Amino acid sequence: MTGVESGPVGILKVAVDCPLRSLLDYLPPPGLRMSALAPGARVRVSLGRRSAVGVIVAHAEHSQLAPDRLRPIRELLDAQPLFTPELLDLLQWTASYYHHPPGEVFASALPAALRAGGPARAQETRVGLSAAGLVAATTGLPRRAFRQRDLLTLLAASTTLNTAQLDATRPGWRNSARALEQRGWLEFVEREASHPELPLGNAKPTLSPEATPDLTVAQTQAVDAIDAAAQEYGAFLLQGVTGSGKTEVYLRLVIRALERGRSALVLVPEIGLTPQLLERFRLRLAVPIAVLHSGLSDGERLANWRAARAGLARVVIGTRSAVFAPLAQLGLIVVDEEHDGSYKQQEGGCRYSARDLAVRRAQQAAVPVVLGSATPALESLHNVQLGRYRQLPLPRRADQAAAPRLALIDLRAHAVHAGLSGPVTQAIERHLHSDGQVLVYLNRRGYAPTLLCTSCGWIAPCTECDARLTVHRLAAQLRCHYCGAVQPLPVRCGRCGFAVRPVGQGTERVAETLATMFPDAPLVRLDRDTARDATDVGIVMDALLDGSARILVGTQMVTKGHHFPGVSLVAVINADQGLFSSDFRAAERLAQTIVQVAGRAGRGARAGEVLIQTEYPEHPLLQSLIQGGYEGFAAGALEERAAARWPPFSRLALLRASARGATQALDFLRHARERAGPQPSARLLGPVPASMARRAGRYHAQLLIEHPERGGLHVFLKGWLPEVEHLPESRRVRWALDVDPLDIQ
Repeated sequence: MTGVESGPVGILKVAVDCPLRSLLDYLPPPGLRMSALAPGARVRVSLGRRSAVGVIVAHAEHSQLAPDRLRPIRELLDAQPLFTPELLDLLQWTASYYHHPPGEVFASALPAALRAGGPARAQETRVGLSAAGLVAATTGLPRRAFRQRDLLTLLAASTTLNTAQLDATRPGWRNSARALEQRGWLEFVEREASHPELPLGNAKPTLSPEATPDLTVAQTQAVDAIDAAAQEYGAFLLQGVTGSGKTEVYLRLVIRALERGRSALVLVPEIGLTPQLLERFRLRLAVPIAVLHSGLSDGERLANWRAARAGLARVVIGTRSAVFAPLAQLGLIVVDEEHDGSYKQQEGGCRYSARDLAVRRAQQAAVPVVLGSATPALESLHNVQLGRYRQLPLPRRADQAAAPRLALIDLRAHAVHAGLSGPVTQAIERHLHSDGQVLVYLNRRGYAPTLLCTSCGWIAPCTECDARLTVHRLAAQLRCHYCGAVQPLPVRCGRCGFAVRPVGQGTERVAETLATMFPDAPLVRLDRDTARDATDVGIVMDALLDGSARILVGTQMVTKGHHFPGVSLVAVINADQGLFSSDFRAAERLAQTIVQVAGRAGRGARAGEVLIQTEYPEHPLLQSLIQGGYEGFAAGALEERAAARWPPFSRLALLRASARGATQALDFLRHARERAGPQPSARLLGPVPASMARRAGRYHAQLLIEHPERGGLHVFLKGWLPEVEHLPESRRVRWALDVDPLDIQ
């Protein structure tokens, strides 16, 4: 935008869905007053030679553009704003904090149909009679057209009916309707639905209040402490081991919010957790519940979004993007498994953290936010130390078994068969014999991570990535887990013709081995290959809960809050992944995973056992978990972070770039670094190739920005990014800024 500040009074600041990092200025359309153009309403505008949908963010008296360059908006799409002032403020804050184009941020908060300009309120097709049809209804049709006559009589008596009502009462009515329409006797009219749809919900709880579980003393104290802040902002870290009753605390708090006439937002990290949590909430809550996650169809997502905005659904359960749900009278926000990395948008679009935005939204709405986890993020524990969050511990319940016994299995000292050590196979046999269930954890799906030629040493590579292809034996395929490439599984080496063999273990191979070793113990597998949606996850859960499955082999999916009351043994097959990573967060993620999966053991009255296979039993991380649990690990890890000045004791941003050529991304980042000039506080590290430089046919590189203070980092980024945008190379590469990155490899 160029030019002097001038122009007429009455400017609309609009967030248009485009890559521009600023709001765009428009004039009101002829015949409409500014008062009718409320912030939060959608408008259709001209953008270059095309039409685009935007959201009015604010009114202004002047524009930086010359008057002759200002264009009026083409159409007002909403008579009432779609976003409340609080949500409007949150979206603006999101765009500012993550330095992302505001139009793309606003668009991401809307269902697809609304991004395209569709109606905000549900529409329905009404069927009625024309004037000629009303006359025909009195004179009647020939007797042989009895279906047409029946429809004509029905519509004459009801004035108009919608298509859903006709589908229910007169199946096959459409053929008759077409014939009547051709005669000019029948009309179809699109209008706003009088009763917006809500496909997912429950009007009455199916569990009586008398059947609800009693709270422990710790649960009661947590509920009372959080409820005491019901009319003001407060951040509470609800920390409790798996099975300590965090979900019951959430439920009691949601019920109290509903009793006050307020609504509640509950975030979960994975789609697979939604049905399980939804079922528990439907058993107890006397209000419809809306669900928002990427697994829904566009129509389902739109219906649930409309129900939340209209106040029909006063509880929303959803994944990351549900943090922008348009709930009115918000009274409570819950973030379950707050440590989970799935809350951070990693690829494409605005790279926001839903957990952090939930805290921000609670501040703006002056309501409490509850962050629940058995293994809180180190940033959350640091906020407790600073007094920003209040920690509420939930110790092990009295009716729970004792804490599971953790033991390290030294792989250097025991024979290993197909990835399973002797002590682990013996323990599995022992627990199966005593009617326990067994969980075997390996965070590597597929049959084997490598296909090797034992003659010439050839390893099956991905042609698009710096990665090896993974063997999927049941599907007879080689797959790349990074770009999705698929090849047929060869029998012989394509280079020398010698036989090839799979090397290493994945969940598919471990499951095959266990099925051979324990043929009388039914086995199920839970990974991205066997569970592609929530229905698949539910089938596995049901098999474990009803006892028809005795062994579960799974990846990180099994750590996501699932309830396995019959599991008495957990075996972690390879605990060494992450011990020596270059990413400073790898140790935290590994510790959280081990503790989370260990928490699946001994959920009932029976004490659990956890065996962790490793080639490095003396490693400080593993020793700290064995001796001090997650609390001991976290205390030591925070001390290390403080000494190294890594987050949360500093602030990071990562400028990522990718290109088709091997040097283009690095050249762009080098020029970007040069534009930063000398900085007294900010440190720019790199650029360097990403840990996997070539991925999906593109070469990736990154430039790390470190600053001791949050405010200082954002001041630097605000001044630097316009310089980066104007680099000639910026148009020849794909680049994005990641503020507070979780993965810096």
